[in-house]
Amino acid sequence: MNPSGQNVRRTDRREFLRHCSAVAVGSGIAVTATAAAAENPPEAAALPNIQLGDRKVSRLVAGWNPIGGYSYLGHHMDQHMREYYTAERTVEFLQRCEQQGINTHQYSPSDKSTEVLRTMRERGSKMQFLCLHSGRANVKPTIETTGPFAMAHHGGATDTLFAAGKSGEVHDFVKEVHDRGLLAGVSAHNPDCIKRVADEGWEVDFFMTCFYFLTRMNVPEAREKAVPDPTLPVGSYAFYRDDPMVMTEVVRQVKKPCFGFKILGSGRKCGSQQSVRETFKFAFGRIKPTDGVIVGMYPRFFDEIQANAQYVREFGNYHVS
Repeated sequence: MNPSGQNVRRTDRREFLRHCSAVAVGSGIAVTATAAAAENPPEAAALPNIQLGDRKVSRLVAGWNPIGGYSYLGHHMDQHMREYYTAERTVEFLQRCEQQGINTHQYSPSDKSTEVLRTMRERGSKMQFLCLHSGRANVKPTIETTGPFAMAHHGGATDTLFAAGKSGEVHDFVKEVHDRGLLAGVSAHNPDCIKRVADEGWEVDFFMTCFYFLTRMNVPEAREKAVPDPTLPVGSYAFYRDDPMVMTEVVRQVKKPCFGFKILGSGRKCGSQQSVRETFKFAFGRIKPTDGVIVGMYPRFFDEIQANAQYVREFGNYHVS
């Protein structure tokens, strides 16, 4: 039996890998991508892409959270991910992503990301880098050290500042990013933040839209409306079942490109390959043809990169002409 409970032929390793369950985001069940990369597989078919400014961005963007050790599944899994994702292994991961047609990586600034991005460029990678950060004063030094083509204001910081009546600080960040010649975006877990930015006509180029309102307990009006969940949360976060419907309704209303993230509930929807596939199908069925998704991957035991890329080829079939 494989991790999702499906029967496989033990005598055919390739068949086993093809049918094995993919646990895509933040989960600890996966097939080594590094072993596959070591075989130097040929580049896969191009992924569907969208237009972001003057860039074509694959509709699947490789996320940062597992690389940074943010599993949303508890301390032990965080440590597991940090130990796995050394700088060199992160480079191997991104090279494997590039082979599968993923041409963009969303990262957060750190010593590791600085080293990884430098190494990728030294090795001739054409991958594009999108930075997630906050604070106007951090924009210039981040551009100087990592050279992203776009920057988005961090979602948790966005939600907190809006709740505190300090949305102007988020807007200042956007303006600074534009002043530095980059594409600028706003990330949020709270759908109301996305709606406000759109309604107020901020000069944003894109949004990052979390499928789950993880910061609701820090927002007074949202906390008052929250229905108690009878289940125990994993870690310190409660993932509400209906949140993806709410956020994707907002995504469909705003005109700018959106990148949905945490579409797999940080591993909570990764119990089987079928569940992962259905979640990708749901995501692409609910967002606009001009939108994409950002997915963190932990390919330690299963080739999540290839599996996820294939789902995007299957369901994200809109191409920029």
